[in-house]
Parts: sequence; structure tokens; C-alpha cells
Amino acid sequence: MPQPPQLPIDLSEFETKLRVRQMTLEDFDAVFALQQKCFPGMPPWTKEQIASQQQIFPEGQQVVEVDGEIVASSSSLLLDYDDDLEWHDWKKTADSGFIRNHRPNGDTMYGIEMMVDPDYRGMRLSRRLYNARKDYCRIHGVRRIIIGGRLPGYHRHAEALKPHDYIDRVISKALYDQVLTAQIANGFALQGLIPDYLPSDEESCGYATFLEWKNLDISKKAPRKFRRSVQPVRIGAVQYQMRTVANFEEFAKQTRYFVDVAGDYNCDFLLFPELFTTQLLSFMPPQRPGSAARALAEFTPRVLELFTEMAVSFNCNIIGGSHFSIENDALYNIAYLFRRDGTIERQYKLHITPSERKWWGVAGGDEVKVFDTDCGKIAIQVCYDSEFPELSRIAAAQGAQILFVPYNTDTRHGYLRVRTCSQARCIENHFYVAIAGCTGNLPFVENADIHYAQSAILTPNDVMFARDGIAAEANPNIETVVIHDVDLELLRRHREQGTVQNYNDRRTDLYHVGTTDGNKA
Repeated sequence: MPQPPQLPIDLSEFETKLRVRQMTLEDFDAVFALQQKCFPGMPPWTKEQIASQQQIFPEGQQVVEVDGEIVASSSSLLLDYDDDLEWHDWKKTADSGFIRNHRPNGDTMYGIEMMVDPDYRGMRLSRRLYNARKDYCRIHGVRRIIIGGRLPGYHRHAEALKPHDYIDRVISKALYDQVLTAQIANGFALQGLIPDYLPSDEESCGYATFLEWKNLDISKKAPRKFRRSVQPVRIGAVQYQMRTVANFEEFAKQTRYFVDVAGDYNCDFLLFPELFTTQLLSFMPPQRPGSAARALAEFTPRVLELFTEMAVSFNCNIIGGSHFSIENDALYNIAYLFRRDGTIERQYKLHITPSERKWWGVAGGDEVKVFDTDCGKIAIQVCYDSEFPELSRIAAAQGAQILFVPYNTDTRHGYLRVRTCSQARCIENHFYVAIAGCTGNLPFVENADIHYAQSAILTPNDVMFARDGIAAEANPNIETVVIHDVDLELLRRHREQGTVQNYNDRRTDLYHVGTTDGNKA
């Protein structure tokens, strides 16, 4: 019996809605329940305390929602730094939680509390809250963040270790403390040990650490004078080795390794190669390429679930290479963007190579997209699409700053076509371009048996950028991940003041690139 046409997958069914926002008084019941869950035995906030925090410094009180449920929160206030201030006394420094001593123009942010639902630990939610605090400091010229950190693991070692010995072992990675380990990982430096910080905190035996984060964007020479404006974005590009796997779980394990690395290195984006999911064909029964590609499309829901979970858990926007999907009985090669807030979007491959048509029967998409992210606008061009300059003109006209090119090539000639054209796109449109490909072999998987790759992060060619326009690149055909920071502010200046200004100097009186909706690029 013939199967009905398959409609495009509703990506919202696979999304996890993660949101960092200001706390409101309406959140009291959820925050109260969260405190009881995180700090059993310790007195939670009262409604009067929350109301006072909201009235005095609403920007300093944050929550994290996952699918509408509050699962993490943080509270803070601003003070003027004073060496004689009793930072060790939580009640005095935080005004017992009422923060009536808040100074709107204070130069120091004091972290009162941070908590993460135990059921959601491992998702780097504390990093998101620390980043929200740091962003506030950078925007408003606050010099530092000071926190008194709990030591919830200390009670298990109190008989054998003195507090400073326990701290030393946590910092040296010999022991793990769920709070101190996270704080050190988020850039805080230990300044001292505080006894009797919270006597009711039995897990910490009343002790706390005194930690500081310094805002390096402020000059020491003059108060509140900012350094040169920068907008750093950290990009990772995976050079993925194709190898036989026994099942989907082995594929997921190999993939998760790279996302874990990206999370550890605080990557904003991680790019996987085109059609690296053809690795799944290595454990499926042999069949003709066209049938194999359609069988591979059956894994689309599992791929979407896996990458959505990883993007949220490791706090990284992932360009998931590309994957075959069936829509209305047509086979498409689709690159999915998995944002770290849990939302998903897709870019269809538009230009189909003769090999894709011959072996797999792939159809081309019909829309150029530019995606908003928390690090600016980006575009995705799947392999062959990078060899058509019109697409990048359209993306540049819509404000794209970074172009991601997942590719899959079998020979050095094919790779060089992608690489050379991607470098040209940098020059023509003042883009950063990241490219990532597969290496290794898949024996007996037709049209996916051999691979050639040299993943890289490319820049325009001008004096303020890397020599040869190569910010970073991998050695050919070695499994690895390339990681590099790019500066969007530098890119903006280059577009306006570069040695040459290709995009601005187009002769639109002689020619233009037009889209189907009549817009010019």
C-alpha cells in the first residue's frame, strides 16, 4: 500500500525552550520551591526579600526557564569596593537579602545566591547565569564580581581535611565540589576562606570561599574608561573521522565527544561536516544508494533529539553538518541549526551536485536564510552552495557576519573547490567563514566510502586579520577540532575602513543580485 507523502518535520516538537530572563515577583513560588530543593534545611527567601530585590535592583535578579519551568536562579547587588568592607559577613553585605544597601553606580557586583535544580545539573546553567552577570558588568562598566561560594562537598571530607586543604585539592582537580569547581571554571579566582559565612549551611560546615572575577574590558588608568571595543565569538570546526559504528549509540558517543570539547572550551558555535550522518549506513543492510539515503532519513527524529539536547546541555550553538530528510516524497540535504536556547532552524542545500543527483536523487531547496543567534547573524551554505557567490551576496545584504560551510568531499580537488570559494566569499562580503569536512573511510558504503578534509576558519585578507586569511586550520585528514576566536567589531571596522571595500564598491548601477521576492542584494 503506498505511503502518504511525508510533510516537513515540525521542528518545534524537538525544541527545548531555554530562556534566561529577569526574575519577577510572580516567580516567588517557583523560586521558593527551588530553594527548598537546592538547600534543604536552610531558610529560603521570604516574599518580602524577593520584593525588595525586585524593587531595588531588578536587573541583578535572574532566572533560567526550561520549557516554562524555573530551574535555576541568581541574585546580586552593586556596591562600592572597599578593602575594609566586611565581605565575609553575608548578612551585612547582602543586607540579609533585602539589598537596601545597593549602590546603582557601584563598581563591584556582589553575588548573593545562585542555585540550580539538581535534576538539571550538567546543563551548564550556572555558566549562563554567570555570563549574564559578566555581561551586565561589561555593559555598565562594573569592575568586578565578588562572591562568597559554598563548599557543599566539604562535609564528606571534614574529618580528614582542613578547609584550606579541601579547597587546594578541589582547585588542583583532585576533588570535585559542585559549586567551587564551577566557579573556578567560570573565571573566578580564589581570594580567601571565610569561616562562619552561613552557620546554617551544614554541607559546607559554615565555610565559604571568597572569590573574585575582574572585568578586563576596563582600563586601570581611568575610572569607567573602556578598552577598545571587541565582540569576540569563539568558533569550533570539527574534522570528523568516518569509521564503522555498530549502532546509533556509538555514533552519538563519537558526536558527543566533540560537543563536550566545545563546551569545555566555551565555544559559541560548533560546526560539523556535511552528511557525516552517513556513518549510520555502516551498520545498516547494504542497499542501493538511493534507497540507503531514504533509509538514513528515518534517523532524522533521533538526530534532532540528540543535537537539541547537546546544544542546551553544553551551552553551544551547533551547526549539525547536514542530514538527509524526506519531505513530500522528495529527498533533501538539510543543515540544521541547534541554538543553545533549545530552538532549531534549517537550511536546505540549494545546489545539488551531479553526484548527489545520480547516486541519491537529492532535490534542491529554494530559500536562502540568515539566522539570528545570540552572537549575531549567521548563514549556512552546504558544500557546493559555497561555490555560487550570489548566495553570499544575499546573506551579506541581510546582515550575516559569519558563514558556516559544512562540506563532504572525496578528493583534494573537491576540497579545494570549497576552500578556494569560501576564501573568496570572505573577501567579497567581509565575512568570517568556517568550513568543516569529513575524513576517514566507510568501506562498502557507496558514494561515501572515502573522504578528504582540511577544516579551517577563514578571514578577509587585510592587515588587521591573520596572514593569508587563515585564522586557524587543521592538518589534512586528521580527526580533530579547530577552535578560534573571531572579532565581530573588527569585521565591522573592516567593512567601513578596509584597504578595499568590495561589498560597498559594487557597481549596482550596472548589475545586482535579485531574489525571487524582488529584493536586491
